[in-house]
Amino acid sequence: MRIGEASRVSGASVRALRYYEDEGLITPGRHHNGYRDYCDFTIARLRRIRSLLAVGLPLRLVREVLPHLGDEHTPVTWVCDEFLDEVQRYRDSVAARIADLTAQQDTLDAYLRDARERRRPDRG
Repeated sequence: MRIGEASRVSGASVRALRYYEDEGLITPGRHHNGYRDYCDFTIARLRRIRSLLAVGLPLRLVREVLPHLGDEHTPVTWVCDEFLDEVQRYRDSVAARIADLTAQQDTLDAYLRDARERRRPDRG
């Protein structure tokens, strides 16, 4: 199938399909006229990529684990300890960023409360 239909079927934008190809995550075939040709395996791979990205894995980790996975219906059976450690480190960095943002939000909330309490009553 051509890129427009592959986009529709996989749920990935045409731009994302080209990006995944540039990143070496997929390798669509080519028609004699140079148009990309997406087979069922590539569509399944696209769905797997999207599901891994949807759970929050960065592209570099998707790239690392993707060669060891089947299609979207194949359960993840291969994950080495190093990969799990890497995912854990990434998860911990996400948690740290969330904590930092929560602290920033708390500081802003306190500022707003204080500023609203100190406003002169005749100004609004």
